Amino acid sequence: MRKLPLLLLAFSSFSCLGPPTAARAISGVCPDGSIYIVQNEQQIPCKASKQVEPTEMPPLRPGYLPTPYTWQVWNERHDPNNPYNVIESAREVRGYEPLAVQGDGSASAPPPPEGAAAAEPASVAPLDLGLSDDELRNLFTIVELSQQRVPARLSRRTADGQGVFELAFARSAAFEQRLRAAWQSRGGLGSQQVLLFTANSKRPEAFWANLTFAQGHLSYQPDRENARQLGVLQGRLGPLEGGEVVLGYVVLPERWDLGQEVDVYWNDRHLAATFSPGG
Repeated sequence: MRKLPLLLLAFSSFSCLGPPTAARAISGVCPDGSIYIVQNEQQIPCKASKQVEPTEMPPLRPGYLPTPYTWQVWNERHDPNNPYNVIESAREVRGYEPLAVQGDGSASAPPPPEGAAAAEPASVAPLDLGLSDDELRNLFTIVELSQQRVPARLSRRTADGQGVFELAFARSAAFEQRLRAAWQSRGGLGSQQVLLFTANSKRPEAFWANLTFAQGHLSYQPDRENARQLGVLQGRLGPLEGGEVVLGYVVLPERWDLGQEVDVYWNDRHLAATFSPGG
């Protein structure tokens, strides 16, 4: 009986201290690609490491993935079916002006406010660039001849090896300067670099220019509705007949370097090319 007060005192002292807390681990990646998980910064095994949360740890072998890790992250972030993005989309829809009901029961959007400025056209036609038919043909030829020096071609074939659709890319410094001049009065393109592309449909096929570019940790999907990012010089996007061709361009972001390797993805096709070897 004499031991009971001592036991109660010991239990109350332990309760005041509370349960032991685990130290927060520090995780990160070293410049050589190795990862670490340590208890304090003094235990980090390398200099210039990048500390990341465990949930943000990149794959150990990203080069073995069928698509770049950054591209997967970008798609997850911008997927319209991602519930995180659905919230903003719903808010935008709720903020739309109500439709005006007509006398016949049909509905239409209300007219814009009087004096409202018209939206800037989203396209740049060949005539805006001063391109003649001969110059357009020359651009097709440039893309084709460039394949001998910098192969950058994506193809879809049937099971027996017959061509269905072909997509090719190339750089033309002359066209890039022409496009810069055309955009000079619209804010310019800065130091952004430009790629030409041609699409050749061997049979009826739809082409929407669903392109993704990746370089290092950067990934980019040009908006085909924005001529500052992607434009069509000849032909059209959408369903194509057999034998139809398309000539267009893509404007890459300023931080991109065509003197370094660029990965290009079109649907499930992939290529890697250095479009300006030697600078």
